[in-house]
Amino acid sequence: MLEFCKVRVLDNLTYGYYGILPYFGNPDFEFIRGDIRNASDIKKSLENVDLVIHLAAIVGYPACKAQPKLAYEVNYESTKKLVDICKVPIIYASTGSNYGHITDICSEETPLSPLTEYGKTKVKSEETIKKYSDFVIYRFSTGFGLSLRPRLDLLVNDFLFCAMKDRELIVFEKDYWRSFIHVKDMAHSFVFAIKNFDKMNGEVYNVGSEELCITKEEVALKIKEYVDYYLKFAEFGEDPDKRNYKVSFNKIKSLGFKVKYDIDYGIREMMGAFEFMEGKERYYNNRVFK
Repeated sequence: MLEFCKVRVLDNLTYGYYGILPYFGNPDFEFIRGDIRNASDIKKSLENVDLVIHLAAIVGYPACKAQPKLAYEVNYESTKKLVDICKVPIIYASTGSNYGHITDICSEETPLSPLTEYGKTKVKSEETIKKYSDFVIYRFSTGFGLSLRPRLDLLVNDFLFCAMKDRELIVFEKDYWRSFIHVKDMAHSFVFAIKNFDKMNGEVYNVGSEELCITKEEVALKIKEYVDYYLKFAEFGEDPDKRNYKVSFNKIKSLGFKVKYDIDYGIREMMGAFEFMEGKERYYNNRVFK
């Protein structure tokens, strides 16, 4: 039964240990401090495992632009090493950023057109994973919501934090579409893949919900229902991250996967935490890496 799975985590603690600290007392949790770029660390982490959930990556446009060489090493070259060494099924966390700027609704068959270093490294990694025998690839929507280390560089989280702390927000390209998913639903999707791996094997799935495909303007206005702040939609200038796309999630929904949490839920839970949060940079992924 899934309830009795043992979990081993390989992590170099780039972002600290706070996210995993609560689990060290669990006898079914094991931690290895290592680096996905190191083949010996990969081999050690794979001993006696039945399945791999591959999350390791330099994530997001700013972080990958700041250090493209590191992004290439971690996101692509390390994935290739993992595939060469691994002998068990892999569930790979990819991204909807791979679609880039698309006018049609994106299905899993839509040609990929990544605009950033992040998207490009993820596309190359997908190509590598697809050569493997047993895999599931998830193209996630943009995450939002509260977690042990919430990311304030994600759009919904960032908009809400600015609205609460600065009491103002300037939004570029308000009509651009994004798809979103709560972090709890992202976690749930991995459990779903484990339980249904046999019928999902060898396929790519968009993960999210059509109800959470909304424009940047709609996100900002939704936040305004909860926070009194000055909102300006800029007529000039642009967001350096040019993603603009709607997504179909029919493929994974046909298997029975459904999201549980909406934007309103995420805003309400984050508002309680953001009242007390300081040190904004700690929650950004565009810091300097080693």
